[in-house]
Amino acid sequence: MPTELVHVGFGNVLAANRVVAVISPSSAPIKRLVQQGKAEGKCIDATKGRKPKAVVIMDDGHLILVAITPKTMANRFSSFQPGSYQAWEQEEAPEE
Repeated sequence: MPTELVHVGFGNVLAANRVVAVISPSSAPIKRLVQQGKAEGKCIDATKGRKPKAVVIMDDGHLILVAITPKTMANRFSSFQPGSYQAWEQEEAPEE
């Protein structure tokens, strides 16, 4: 099975088949998870000093901090999983 790579900004790419979840870093439990990952050496910062807008959880427990939103990541992953994002987008309330 070939590895599909997804661009996450600043010349960085992730293996799409190893991603478990893409989540917003704003909640307290996710902030604690990131702090724990940093303490264990399992957190990789791919933001180039910018504020993380998403946390990518990999299948081996590593956390990747990225400077693009979870919605943008979902759009990039949808090319590998046809139809998965479009259904979610239709259920989402319109942004104002």
